[in-house]
Amino acid sequence: MANDLEGRVRLLEDIIAIQALKIQYASHCDRNYDPEALAELFVPEGVWDGGAQGRYEGRPAIKEFFRRASKTFPFALHYVANGAITVTGDEARGSWYLFMTATRAAPSGDVAIWNAVRYEDEFLRVDGGWRFTVVRVANRFFMTAFDQGWVKQRFI
Repeated sequence: MANDLEGRVRLLEDIIAIQALKIQYASHCDRNYDPEALAELFVPEGVWDGGAQGRYEGRPAIKEFFRRASKTFPFALHYVANGAITVTGDEARGSWYLFMTATRAAPSGDVAIWNAVRYEDEFLRVDGGWRFTVVRVANRFFMTAFDQGWVKQRFI
């Protein structure tokens, strides 16, 4: 980015705004996967791509996915860390690690789980603020029952 002070300050403001957007995302997930609030964090044609969990394009599809997520995970806490953000004009990319403790609903009884993934996200500046264009689960490290751990049972 520009070497001038104004350009450097804008870059820092952009990075902070994108971090705040990701924090909002995690917070809305932790509030029972609030589908309306989560969808509003995306541009209208945005994409949530969970790999094996499916790919959802556009706000209506993203809302429906998160409505179902609250039934699969009736409780979740998202710990997002190690963010790395690159801003190029009105577009940006970011990556984060997610460590999630959650309850996974199951017909034989709910299961406490650990989940770890890496997000690779894309952003667009819209009307002076930032929105997701893509949230992608790029790597899934484990999703395991709490009492089994990732050594005994890497994926449930």
